[in-house]
Amino acid sequence: MSDTEEQNQTARKAEPYQNEPHTDFSRAENREAFAAALKDVEGQLGREYPLVIEGKAVSSRKSIVSLNPSHKTQTVGTVTAATVDHAEQAIETARRAFEQWRKVEASHRSEYLELIAAEMRNRRFELAAWMVYECGKPWAEADGDVAEAIDFCTYYALQMRLLDEPVQCDYPGEENSYFYQPRGVVVVISPWNFPLAILTGMTVAALVTGNAVIMKPAEQSSVIAAKLFEMIRDAGIPDGVVTYLPGVGEEIGPALVESPDVDLIAFTGSREVGLLINQQAADNPPSQTHVKKVIAEMGGKNAIIVDEDADLDEAVQGVVGSAFGFAGQKCSACSRVIVLEPAYDPFLKRLKGATESLQFGPAEQPGTTIGPVIDEDALLRINDYIAIGLDESRPIVATDAGELVQEGFYVGPHVFADVEPECRLAQNEIFGPVVAVLRARDLDEAFEIANSADYALTGGMYSRSPKNLARARAELRVGNLYLNRPITGALVQRHPFGGYQMSGIGSKAGGHDYLLQFLIPIAVSENTLRRGFAPPPDDDKT
Repeated sequence: MSDTEEQNQTARKAEPYQNEPHTDFSRAENREAFAAALKDVEGQLGREYPLVIEGKAVSSRKSIVSLNPSHKTQTVGTVTAATVDHAEQAIETARRAFEQWRKVEASHRSEYLELIAAEMRNRRFELAAWMVYECGKPWAEADGDVAEAIDFCTYYALQMRLLDEPVQCDYPGEENSYFYQPRGVVVVISPWNFPLAILTGMTVAALVTGNAVIMKPAEQSSVIAAKLFEMIRDAGIPDGVVTYLPGVGEEIGPALVESPDVDLIAFTGSREVGLLINQQAADNPPSQTHVKKVIAEMGGKNAIIVDEDADLDEAVQGVVGSAFGFAGQKCSACSRVIVLEPAYDPFLKRLKGATESLQFGPAEQPGTTIGPVIDEDALLRINDYIAIGLDESRPIVATDAGELVQEGFYVGPHVFADVEPECRLAQNEIFGPVVAVLRARDLDEAFEIANSADYALTGGMYSRSPKNLARARAELRVGNLYLNRPITGALVQRHPFGGYQMSGIGSKAGGHDYLLQFLIPIAVSENTLRRGFAPPPDDDKT
């Protein structure tokens, strides 16, 4: 290693990591630039996108039509849908590409990630605009998605450089080194709710660690995934190292997950699908020479506890932001609020007023806080839970979507009070703008209610008591605990994200140990007390 490289490496260790700043939409120039990006992207809607295997566009008789959830008759794009044959071809291609990609130096792989991040910065508003149209993300939510994708690229590039340094443990007469090798072929199955950030995070984590990747995006966000693939290709990553394989999960998913030539599956999505993937991957056919690894993030039923001494204005603001941001379509979203008895009625009154003040409408409108839900299936599922809430609980806010339901997939925000801890509204993940408010006699009961769900992803507490906050740290069973702040909006490195129980398998995304899951540790020990050296071969002798 040169002196310059050593100095740069020391500097990277010493300097704190800097997250990509979010756009300040209070500035007129940013609003104007974003509006211009929306107009530009609108002119590109309706195009066709092929799947790509080994750098070549591949056709298919099947296709996926991506619709704008804000305006359900508007086509965002048509994407070629992969078949099982395509999946098998993609795996074979990835296996071949892996043998060369694994030999690329980790520092060079990190540079590729930094090139992708730079291109994302250049295309920031354009990428966010695609999310506004394809997934119904309001302006700030879409911009934050791009910022997080950039963070994943830059942070994992930094972490891989650190992991690339072998750990030495030498003794007289013996040299011992500990280092990492990539696993092989990684299948990335991503969700639609963070269509760029999560797909980018799982993909670049696999890439920078030296693995070949098959990207299988959610059907609802396949166009955004095509944009990510464009940036990966334009960064110069060799053909075949990444395959863009959109398709219907039920059709190609088993072929990808069960293949003996796949080494790791990285999944983010529903509990039902995550558990199925874990089960399928556990099978070990005779031709498979390894045990597959599964990383799965599978959702949550997240609670915020409001203590009797909490600042209610602050608590209401945090609950509203956590519950209704992106129409509650975040695995980290607050869907339960557990309020101690003395604060219950005043909290409900303030929550009602704050929720009713939210602007509800199409995602492309700059003032929209709550946009549409992703598709008709989501609309029907959420409305079923609303019907349960109207039957079993007391509605505090029940916003009628009105004529918007004729235009897109809209569900107004709903708040239900006096919800019983064991009812479906308090136990099942709804993934929509529906909040259950529960009453607790004391803090013991509040913790018991919060921990009663199968999930353990995010949770929070608003309190001015250091003693009670300390109890929350010790007693709330969640992967990410937030005290006196919203429970959504995790930042890479600052808030490594992930849960346990039925919320997931694996380490936290955006954390210092996340990349280790994509690597195999190797230990090499050499006896250096050899008796001389073998002479070099004499190439002149015949």
